[in-house]
Amino acid sequence: MIQAVILFIVGLILLIKGGDWFVDGATGIAERFHLPEILIGATVVSIGTTLPEVMVSATSALTGHGEIAYGNAIGSIICNAALIAAITIAVKPGPVDAGSLKLPMFFFFGAAVFYAGIAYASGYFSRGIGIVLLSIFVVYIVLTVKQMKMAPADKNGQTGDINETGSGEKGKESPLWKELLLLVVGAALIAVGADLLVDNGTLIAQALGVPESVIALTFVALGTSLPELVTAITSLAKGHGSLSLGNIIGANLFNLVLVSGVSVTLSPFHIPQGSMLFGQNASLVLDIPVMFGVMLLLALPAFLKKKLYRAQGIALLAVYAAFCVVQFVM
Repeated sequence: MIQAVILFIVGLILLIKGGDWFVDGATGIAERFHLPEILIGATVVSIGTTLPEVMVSATSALTGHGEIAYGNAIGSIICNAALIAAITIAVKPGPVDAGSLKLPMFFFFGAAVFYAGIAYASGYFSRGIGIVLLSIFVVYIVLTVKQMKMAPADKNGQTGDINETGSGEKGKESPLWKELLLLVVGAALIAVGADLLVDNGTLIAQALGVPESVIALTFVALGTSLPELVTAITSLAKGHGSLSLGNIIGANLFNLVLVSGVSVTLSPFHIPQGSMLFGQNASLVLDIPVMFGVMLLLALPAFLKKKLYRAQGIALLAVYAAFCVVQFVM
């Protein structure tokens, strides 16, 4: 028990420090190449924060548990949008660059419709489906890189305040290798810290007599989204809210096309036949609709008003709380 508590604290420290370095590296690179932070968040940062989920899903697939990626992908999307993005919006609402969101949002909803279509039509994710999902990931990265090259340096005012945190003070840039090192080491610390926090948090909960269903709903469900949560909080603290929003949208897309794509390609699976709701598979009548609902609630104000509202963040948090309660009582 004492060892678990110590390792839990160590994991928390690694998460915090890793998030600090990761954001510094990402914002430094954004400034160096005159790129909008929201695009950096939707690519480089998203890949980094999604790596733990890729590793878990790939390992599960290789050991014959590929279906774990199905629930992991949808659950992480709901958590990212209705908890992490919601916290970001509720704490710091404001204008958003809708233009930079168009590509990742278009790809997300396109991939989500394809993913849901397979789930409803056959319920079986074949190796061919996995290859299609990975192909979508590759196309998205290629198009985003092209978009980055054409992005103006001053969009969203990204380059005006990064000097304070990412690339040294008073306009003096740090070496590129240092920014890349911060990015890589930060991502590694986040991954290790999240693993320690989840594993030892679960042990502590079990020792305190917390039911397994509660453990699964809290530590396990939130565990794979801890990197995104830490990055979001760190980005807000450093004044880089666009980086946080871009990271969450990119991470949600990667949960569908990269995490699921790797898992399905390694080990095809049927959608799990678990909890039932109204006589139907709960995933089909609850999880997938909620996934679309929270992403629409996140995206529509950004596109229609080019602004995010505190009430929007509060509404997303309410949806997440209700979703968790329903999952708990089923």
